[in-house]
Amino acid sequence: MQASELAFSLDPLPLNEIPPSPELTEEDAQDLDALCLAKSYFDLKEYDRAAYFLRGCRSQKAYFLYMYSRYLSGEKKKDDETVDSLGPLEKGQVRNEALRELRVELSKKHSAGELDGFALYLYGVVLRKLDLLKEAVEIFVAATHALPLHWGSWLELCNLITNIEMLKSLSLPDCWVRDFFMAHMYTELQMIKEALQKYQSLMEAGFAKSTYIISQIAVAYHNIRDIDQALYLFNELREQDPFRIENMDTFSNLLYVRSMKPELSYLAHNLVEIDKYRVETCCVIGNYYSLRSQHEKAALYFQRALKLNPRCLGAWTLMGHEYMEMKNTSAAIQAYRHAIEVNKRDYRAWYGLGQTYEILKMPFYSLYYYRKAHQLRPNDSRMLVALGECYEKLSQQVEAKKCYWRAYSVGDVERMALLKLAKLHEQLNESDDAAQCYIIYIQDIFSCGEQLEHAEVSTALRYLGQYYFKNKLYDEASLCAQRCCDYNDAREEGKALLRQISAVREQGEPSSTDLSLPCVFNPLSNNTTPVRRVSPLDLSSVTP
Repeated sequence: MQASELAFSLDPLPLNEIPPSPELTEEDAQDLDALCLAKSYFDLKEYDRAAYFLRGCRSQKAYFLYMYSRYLSGEKKKDDETVDSLGPLEKGQVRNEALRELRVELSKKHSAGELDGFALYLYGVVLRKLDLLKEAVEIFVAATHALPLHWGSWLELCNLITNIEMLKSLSLPDCWVRDFFMAHMYTELQMIKEALQKYQSLMEAGFAKSTYIISQIAVAYHNIRDIDQALYLFNELREQDPFRIENMDTFSNLLYVRSMKPELSYLAHNLVEIDKYRVETCCVIGNYYSLRSQHEKAALYFQRALKLNPRCLGAWTLMGHEYMEMKNTSAAIQAYRHAIEVNKRDYRAWYGLGQTYEILKMPFYSLYYYRKAHQLRPNDSRMLVALGECYEKLSQQVEAKKCYWRAYSVGDVERMALLKLAKLHEQLNESDDAAQCYIIYIQDIFSCGEQLEHAEVSTALRYLGQYYFKNKLYDEASLCAQRCCDYNDAREEGKALLRQISAVREQGEPSSTDLSLPCVFNPLSNNTTPVRRVSPLDLSSVTP
């Protein structure tokens, strides 16, 4: 499908430049009637029947369809055994009984050098299903060399690459499809800057109208949480291709995060009208019910998505989230583990497992899974804050402080890192460091004009008021106390502090002139945002 979309985005070729169809070999001619018959049965999903009539055929096309029919027959029987008696959480426990036979036969053909690009692709799929991942990578690389334009081989290879070092070590064919693969891999490995550069160069090379590239750029922006840009691109994509279903589950995730109920409802109804039995449609409906806090219905639709495609990564992860909302931690753990089996690079599943074990009060387990998530998303402040909280629970305050400061340095999404760091300093009686963190926190909040939305500002102001009062900086303490009066939960303490300051001043006690102590309100008058500093601390003890 992607090839057709890319071809449609290019200018049409004149008749004399259209390449001719490949000529039939003698073997193709001999097998033509059997192949046409088998294709008819294959389209009807009568896989055993298709394989039966292809026995003894010698052409490459017939051999591939023969082996692929046997493979799909085994997959269909596996699903039939599980769909009625077991739920989707147990689906992965049943095996395709045809895999071992197929591996033996394909291995012999491969050793004799008789497999073409399509048969190599099937051989790789069989090896992956048997968890022979190293051999599968080698076969998929060979498949891309034998048939570079077969995108399926590239995608299967993509699912097996775990890091950038492994990607660089592969000997891939020098073909224009490789650029699309590299861009896709950069997105999967969270190297978004490199991915966007690749897609930009492909658009400049002639694919500017490609809906596939627009969708991939939107997914890339979704991965770095640039929600506005991602929403803009998805809306543009919907205008160009209004009946598109692919990637709409990602679009619904963005609408969910923004709590855009009317838009999500419209998208769900629209996709049901187009095709209600698509995996993406079920995921969108699941997100819609989840946004309405109907978590049982949401989980039901994610289960439907998994019945349609047991390897749907998003459905496993989202179902884990729903089970978490329903306080069903054992089912949530199973769902997240299945998501990791599908794709070990899914940071959301690792993060979800960390949260689940945190609820179960198992911080050592949480720490392991949060570390995995942090390795996949090293610049995501949420992973670092979660790591810091785990280290706090394990009484490893030094590592916790490093995590919180690093979270602030990379850009704190939830504006919680400095607050947690300040409270940690406060618990350790490090008053100067706690005050410094509270000051930077308040400056960040006030400079963005969000102070009314952050109740924790009052906590910071209370602490700073007492801090300045103890250090005899009465003017600064008075300003903090006055600001405390703007918040209901701190008003009484603010008034009490003002009375204390008045009593001290009446006694004629002078204010301190110590310029080394930090001050919070001078920068506020200029409305300047503090510059984020990169932490000088070594995080080697945080990441394994």
